Amino acid sequence: MKTNLTRDDAQTRAQLISNVRYDVHVDITGEDTFTTTSTIHFDSKAGQTHFDLVAQEFQAFLNGQPLEGRELSLADDGAYELHVTSTEPYNRTGEGLHKFTDPVDGKDYLYTQFEPAMAMKVFACFDQPDLKATYTISVTAPERYTVILNEATEREDNGDGTATWATTIDYPLSTYLIAICAGEFERVSDTYDAGDGRTIELGLYARASLIPHMDSERLFRQTKEGFDFYHANFGRTYPFGDKYDQVFCPEYNMGAMEHVGCVTYRDEYVFTSEPTPYRLERRNDTILHEMAHMWFGDLVTMQWWDDLWLNESFATWSAATAQTAIGEYADAWTTFASVEKAWAYSQDQLPTTHPIAADAPDIETAEQNFDGITYAKGASVLKQLQAYVGYEEFFAGVRKHFDNHAYSNATFADLLGALEDASGRDLSTWAEKWLRTTGVSTLRPEIGDTFAVVQEDPRPHRVRVGLYKLVDDAVTRIRQVETDIDGERTEIPELSGIEHDLALVNDDDLTYCIMVLDEHQQRFATENIGKIEDTLARTLVWSSLWEATRDGRLPAREFVRLVASEASHETHPSVQERLLAQATQAVRQYVDPAWQGEGMDLLNDALRGAEPKAIFDRALARLTPTEETVAYFKDLLETSDNQEIRWLAITNLIAAGALPLEAADEEQDDTSEGAISRLRARAVVDKRWAWDTLVNEDLTNLEARYLMDGLTFTDAGLEGLTDEYFRAAPALWDRLTNEMAQRTLEGMYPRWDVTAGAVDKANALLNGDAPAGLKRVIAEGQDRAARAVRNREVDAAAN
Repeated sequence: MKTNLTRDDAQTRAQLISNVRYDVHVDITGEDTFTTTSTIHFDSKAGQTHFDLVAQEFQAFLNGQPLEGRELSLADDGAYELHVTSTEPYNRTGEGLHKFTDPVDGKDYLYTQFEPAMAMKVFACFDQPDLKATYTISVTAPERYTVILNEATEREDNGDGTATWATTIDYPLSTYLIAICAGEFERVSDTYDAGDGRTIELGLYARASLIPHMDSERLFRQTKEGFDFYHANFGRTYPFGDKYDQVFCPEYNMGAMEHVGCVTYRDEYVFTSEPTPYRLERRNDTILHEMAHMWFGDLVTMQWWDDLWLNESFATWSAATAQTAIGEYADAWTTFASVEKAWAYSQDQLPTTHPIAADAPDIETAEQNFDGITYAKGASVLKQLQAYVGYEEFFAGVRKHFDNHAYSNATFADLLGALEDASGRDLSTWAEKWLRTTGVSTLRPEIGDTFAVVQEDPRPHRVRVGLYKLVDDAVTRIRQVETDIDGERTEIPELSGIEHDLALVNDDDLTYCIMVLDEHQQRFATENIGKIEDTLARTLVWSSLWEATRDGRLPAREFVRLVASEASHETHPSVQERLLAQATQAVRQYVDPAWQGEGMDLLNDALRGAEPKAIFDRALARLTPTEETVAYFKDLLETSDNQEIRWLAITNLIAAGALPLEAADEEQDDTSEGAISRLRARAVVDKRWAWDTLVNEDLTNLEARYLMDGLTFTDAGLEGLTDEYFRAAPALWDRLTNEMAQRTLEGMYPRWDVTAGAVDKANALLNGDAPAGLKRVIAEGQDRAARAVRNREVDAAAN
């Protein structure tokens, strides 16, 4: 069942309801279903509203009188008691209350995921962020389970093989931040001195089969470093209780979720195979991102999902800022430039782009706005704002914002006011041009008698402009100027007449823009990119070249050749991984099909055996293999114990016909990861089965993800499925939950069919009477397909 609370309904309800207190008891002793008893005490003005609940069956009573449905007729001003008993099956798609049984040992694990409005899938509630409440939460479970809640629990044995765990949350908290984790989790413990007289208990939880792989010493160190940084800069210590648990959950949809005192992560962050440096860095980024939410999002919460970007952009910006200051990942902004910025630029050039401060009239729209604009562009703009007002002034404004709205709700206007007070700058024009508009500004140098920065889609920017020159076989910065630019053209007289080879008009990546190089400088960059000494400057040039490729200003084969030549020499592992993924996309979608075989061979030769193998072998497995690569992977299967790479190698060889499908069954891996890897391996050769399974079967979120990966692992065997996709899309959208529908239809979109005819086939759905969310998925897929068609034409013309 889909849920789609509207902003108008939420605002109406918030005008009636206040002083909410929940007493929630969840019984998870059932094998297939759970039961919940919800008692809600609240004050209300007279009026009509409703409570939120998705359940197989329920009974509801208002002040002791039975209700027929979810509507509430509140006849008088005063206090009310709503009592609801409900029954619901466990979820298998990472929403509501998800249950998983580990095939290794048969142990059970359950966890909740409520953002943006899925608390209603577990307990009756007013499921909107501005109706904060206090809570008593209790859970009855098999006595062998451990139950982890937002705050410390008390356990009572029931004498019948079950026990009940309970906690009290006596500070106001939004429903989406409530967490229930339960099962046969194992725990590793530590403590942190908060510096305010409190000792915070730290817990790391994972399923029993993963605990031997958990690098708990590193995780605890990084957690403590994060607390140190935020305590020093946010002006108040951890604003909740005396424990901070981090729970690694199976079959998790996203990276993590910021429940107060009980942060949940995908348990793929417990690395069972050697991780790449990039994955270690990204996990640390996620730890710091979720921790930042304890202040921005949990302590001070958005009024409605229009300001979702405030939560996510701020946490993304905070994590990179903290990483840089802490020092283990001191060049985190280089990773940000390579990863987040690429995501944002791509999203912002789609026809469905939206302002950072987006209009979210309902929950369905809000769910689709968990995207590159909300996270990456928003964080980029906050970085620009911090440069615009000053580092210390920015944090001073943030501290004032926390003081003004602690344990309540706020809007962006509230934050902006605090930043204006702290910096003394009028930010109204800045906010309007950056937050209420769409699209990417383009900045380029104009070099003649004077030096100027020319801008398309003008906005105000605080930038550094750097001039670089090739000296003694190294490209080094010879001059840098920091300045404000606005309008279509801004002269920078300090740079006029200085001889240089390369001008970066967004040096140090202070602002959000596509940085364009003129033809001469682009040629210099392609010939000398490996000689650029500064990591961030080199990354910005790579980014400029990739955007030129996507925009058709650089033939895709030239980008593929450049990555093949330089990737193994790149010193930043995050940039390395991103370049290999971009080159793979280019050779599969952007190059002329007549050159595709040559491009695949070129990348095979460049990646095979390159170091570090943890990076290059993973990327190599995504290519159509040459005979030499087939031999390389067969040898790897004789020597490597990296299970993730083994599965990728097996899948690659099965897809190429170099191994029988039975090789997947014979691989000695009885874990849940092994089970879904076998699904992927079958899907690469039995695409009809994979397609029918995705369209017709009820799958877990992880099963669907791996099946889609196998389906699209190669483009072979997908003929005829383009038409089937557009026929099946509406039914899939109706049958699946919002999140699963979006993920499935994005993953199955026929990006293998790079033809004008395939682009046109999307029009029937786009021009018809389809739900807005479905149209958004189709429009984005169509736009990416049209870009691929254009880029193939550009590449063919360059032959």
